[in-house]
Amino acid sequence: MEPDPAKQIQLLRAEIARHDRLYFVEHSPEISDRDYDRLLEQLRQLEAAYPELVTPDSPTQRVGGAPLAEFAHVTHAVPMLSIDNTYSEGDLRAFDERVRRALPGEAVEYLVDPKIDGVSASLRYEHGRLVLAATRGDGRVGDDVTANVRVIRSVPLALLGSGWPDVLEVRGEVYWPRTAFDRFNALREQAGEETFANPRNAAAGTLKLLDSRLVAGRGLAFCAHGFGQIEPLIADRASVLFEKLAGWGVPVNPHRRVVCSIDDVLEFVESWRGRRRDLPYETDGLVIKVDRFAQRAVLGATSRFPRWCVAFKYEPEQAESIVEKVDYQVGKLGTITPRAVMKPVSLSGTTVRHASLHNFDQVERLGVHIGDTVIIEKAGEIIPQVVRVVTDKRPAGARPVRPPRHCPVCGGDVARDEGGVYLRCVNPECDAQIRERLKFFCGRDQMDIEGAGEALIDQLVSAGLVHRFADLYRLKERRADLLKLERMGDKSVDNLLEAIEKSKAQPLGRVLAALNIRHVGRATAELLADHFGTMEALAAASFDELQQVEGVGPEIARSLHGYFQSDAGRKTWQALAAAGVNMCQPRRRTAADLPLAGKTVVVTGTLRRYKRSEIEELIRRLGGVPAGSVSRKTDFVIAGDEAGSKLEKARRLGIPLLDEQAFLKLIGRE
Repeated sequence: MEPDPAKQIQLLRAEIARHDRLYFVEHSPEISDRDYDRLLEQLRQLEAAYPELVTPDSPTQRVGGAPLAEFAHVTHAVPMLSIDNTYSEGDLRAFDERVRRALPGEAVEYLVDPKIDGVSASLRYEHGRLVLAATRGDGRVGDDVTANVRVIRSVPLALLGSGWPDVLEVRGEVYWPRTAFDRFNALREQAGEETFANPRNAAAGTLKLLDSRLVAGRGLAFCAHGFGQIEPLIADRASVLFEKLAGWGVPVNPHRRVVCSIDDVLEFVESWRGRRRDLPYETDGLVIKVDRFAQRAVLGATSRFPRWCVAFKYEPEQAESIVEKVDYQVGKLGTITPRAVMKPVSLSGTTVRHASLHNFDQVERLGVHIGDTVIIEKAGEIIPQVVRVVTDKRPAGARPVRPPRHCPVCGGDVARDEGGVYLRCVNPECDAQIRERLKFFCGRDQMDIEGAGEALIDQLVSAGLVHRFADLYRLKERRADLLKLERMGDKSVDNLLEAIEKSKAQPLGRVLAALNIRHVGRATAELLADHFGTMEALAAASFDELQQVEGVGPEIARSLHGYFQSDAGRKTWQALAAAGVNMCQPRRRTAADLPLAGKTVVVTGTLRRYKRSEIEELIRRLGGVPAGSVSRKTDFVIAGDEAGSKLEKARRLGIPLLDEQAFLKLIGRE
């Protein structure tokens, strides 16, 4: 008797889901990665042979699709608020007192767990299926990153078991585990590409990539830490719901603990002070939450923070070292930043030789001398900085640090900025500025030219191949010269030229940000691009017209107007336009623009062209909400063959009825 392929596929999917849960939730894998890949390959082969049995939640569907033009905006059913920070025992006791005053006579339990330093995301499951993933955004409206989250292996596309609510929004952190991050950075370094500075920022950038195929290979992970909309609410406290989440295959923090007093919270804080570096992810503190949902409802929230939750941030680790010399870095706008070069010292798990001194105003305020013993810490757990000089240990003959009189790179003139804090090289042809501007232009948040990292940019400038932005788009004429560069074979050159060509299609907001106009960051660039629509219209705008854009004040308007009125600015953007770079901003498609925006749709009966799951997914993509039952809130019903009681109820309530063909005509698919 021939084995039933549907049964085989079902068993393989269940087995893979079980191993996913063992690996990501219970942290106790039973098989090797190679054996896991074999199971996945068996499933792929079966589904290739029987494509009609493929479902959207199959493990094989964790593959990137075609790149998006942009992210759609999503309004959160429950706002994703930030968490207020505390830094001391006194702060935590004050929080506890506020909670107990609001809940007189009630027993209060706290749920405490390590705070993962990642990117907040909301995962929406309906009837056990992942239907939407969104970023926090401004807390009320985020970006739809479903395609990217679907390729994160630790995120279940379908919940295991049973008993889940009809609607379950899981809030958590998308993060880059240290080992996966280090491995990916090592590969980039070997390829001569720019490495990522830290896991948190890299995870944020990865989650916002428009091409989910790139996300799939980076090894991001997800861990749940909270909830949004839950209907119906099936537990009275978060700790119980987290236990259920683990059973359904959603990763939760194994180090969470429920405690009964603020003293227990403080004990937990102390116990993790020295252990947090042992975790496989970046963390800078703990999160303390009231456990019972009913008590959370009483406590409520401010416009920014829930009153039932705080984060405790550990003070940054510090180390002591000796300043051997001070060197200078020249940025893309000519800013000269002093940097202390020190005797190597271990700090927060890494060896540190350099620490930022920020600016010469800070150098003077600290009184830094060559030979000084200094205290350093990592700002935001990332960037080493000098915070204090140990003057008692200053040696005889220590020399004060003086600002340079000329640019340390090009020897050109320097000048203080308007506030007198920063020193700038005023030579726009400074070699360091050219390199930094090009690196910024090619960066992930601007033109996103894959492969054009620091090492390659340095080579391109040194070889005289690139001086201006537009020179990048003429490199296809210099293929023979590119092949002479270090680590640039035929394949590398092809990939680079393809990435450069692809970057021509970037929307105006990214192009404008890439121009590196002073005071115009990515957010402001997007506002300007949305407002004016084209670079030509923006360049022609008057000072007053620029200020009419929300978020653009006199300083930004002055900088923009000066740039576009200058010969250098005009030549720069016009040369890019002549090279074929896009100079228009696509019209943003928000949920309100979609044909089924805000519509509740019920499907009943058997359709000819779509399976039930496919039509419901299509409804969601077009802004609608597929519902399982008919009510007065239903906007219309799609009726297929052998429609039953739902069709009769819709007729009784007078709800519009559409057959499959009429529905497809409504959405422009017929």
